[in-house]
Amino acid sequence: MITEGKKAPDFTALDQNGEKVKLSSFRGKKNVVLYFYPKDMTPGCTTQACDFRDQHKQFKDTEILGVSIDPIERHVKFIEKYDLPFTLLSDTDKKVVNKYGVWQEKSLYGKKFMGIVRSTFIIDKKGVVRKFFSKVKVKTHIDDVLEALKEI
Repeated sequence: MITEGKKAPDFTALDQNGEKVKLSSFRGKKNVVLYFYPKDMTPGCTTQACDFRDQHKQFKDTEILGVSIDPIERHVKFIEKYDLPFTLLSDTDKKVVNKYGVWQEKSLYGKKFMGIVRSTFIIDKKGVVRKFFSKVKVKTHIDDVLEALKEI
């Protein structure tokens, strides 16, 4: 279990351009908002991504990284359709979602299945998790994230 005050587990994943992104490469340079979301192009995920897009200028010294298990091609379409100005990482092998403990059993209409629990980790420039949001409510999330960043 990842807890606040501990080092964020490092990982490398491919972004929408097929380039490798290593979490530790931001250490000493930028804070990171690492948010995990279930699926590109779905209503809640689109709202969340567009909220990050619309408030992007407020994320000074902060890198926004969105992670889902969608393939790169789907991320490209999502970014193009909604003009997203930040990086989306593809975790098709589920290594990152498992490392961060967000791949969990979910239930919808009485049916159980495995999926990403919408979660956000705010990681400071030293690579330490400063804030963890689990089971994120999209409606208020952008305000919660911006408020938490003020405390870093």
